[in-house]
Amino acid sequence: MLKLTPETHFKKTEIGEIPKDWEVRKLGTVADVIRGVSFKQKEAKFEKFKNSIPILRANNISEKGELIWEDLMFINKDKIHPKQFLKEYDIIMVASSGSKRLVGKLFQLKKEPPEKCSFGAFLYCIRPKDNSKYNKRLLGFVLDSPLTKRKFEEVVDGTNINNLRKSDLEDMKLIYPPPSEQSRIATVLSWFDDLIENKKKQNEILEKTAMAIFKNWFIDFEPFKNQKFVDSELGRIPEGWEVELLKNVTKGIFSGRGRYIIESEKGQYPLWGANGILGYINEYDLEGFTILTGRVGTLGKVFLVQNKFAISDNVLAVIPLKEHYTFFIYLWLKTQIDFESLNVGSTQPLITKTALGNEKILLPLDSLLQQFHSSISPLFQKIILNQKQIMLLRKIRDTLLPLLVFGKLRVREV
Repeated sequence: MLKLTPETHFKKTEIGEIPKDWEVRKLGTVADVIRGVSFKQKEAKFEKFKNSIPILRANNISEKGELIWEDLMFINKDKIHPKQFLKEYDIIMVASSGSKRLVGKLFQLKKEPPEKCSFGAFLYCIRPKDNSKYNKRLLGFVLDSPLTKRKFEEVVDGTNINNLRKSDLEDMKLIYPPPSEQSRIATVLSWFDDLIENKKKQNEILEKTAMAIFKNWFIDFEPFKNQKFVDSELGRIPEGWEVELLKNVTKGIFSGRGRYIIESEKGQYPLWGANGILGYINEYDLEGFTILTGRVGTLGKVFLVQNKFAISDNVLAVIPLKEHYTFFIYLWLKTQIDFESLNVGSTQPLITKTALGNEKILLPLDSLLQQFHSSISPLFQKIILNQKQIMLLRKIRDTLLPLLVFGKLRVREV
């Protein structure tokens, strides 16, 4: 049974007040800090080639601290030192960035990577030492805590590029609870991460089911095989169906506005970027069912969101013309649009709302779209419920994390 008690006896240390029976250790004594792989641009490709392995870069770590196994770069594995191959419990951290806010962004591998991989020169790998008696999962939580991230900001320097020096990272002071309590703290915080992961897996299965129904109806036309078919710009389609421009089946396609102040601990509304939620803020732009996709940087990701939210200026928001168009348009964008072909960017990928709006989309009979919407609505309602629960679990976890890892709340039993 979980038993938490507030701590009342503290001692002052260089990192603030901690419980009297806890210690302070330098990061370098409990983990190795490993520099990423340096390589020339001509040595890397965006497709696999013989004897190559993927290299993770800063853009493969989301703002929420999740691994994005997309947009990978590949280099010859002979260029990689054995210690630069990633393994379970490694913590990948952004060491250098043009944005100071992104330095210190991290992700911990909770299991072996999906395939053998390494990491680029703008990243560090923080690898817990086997003989340090520091719980490997707890180390990831401690480095992800608000206080530790503020410490990163204090030591980051640079003009055009903000850098976190390896020596400063190794000298950084961390809490060191007794090993048995380390394990209990890590267990409690891991419960939340595991629940979030389970909800995400549920959503993957639910969405695959919705996609299978969509494909059966509107790509393979299985329920309509006995109907008359006619030629169209999208190939043979059932008679009576139409081909429209995306902009004509929406209320509009909008891009986000300038900068926001992210208040991850206090903000009420999610701020969406091209890769997902960037953080939480205290103002919103939109509400109700909306389809989001990347405008700048990351292209091709499509999200279905609801309730009140805001979008950054690297996102396009597609608002369906009718409510029962929503799931159909979302699944069409997910499966039928070649976003890379719309890219007009030079220094970085870019899609204009005009180009997206001029994409062709199948428009079945309205009664059929209403029937489809009703059929798969329960799947998406469950997906949306899971998304809300994921956001709530994250907020609870983020509230508990600093209390537990700095001993304000003691984990006596689990």
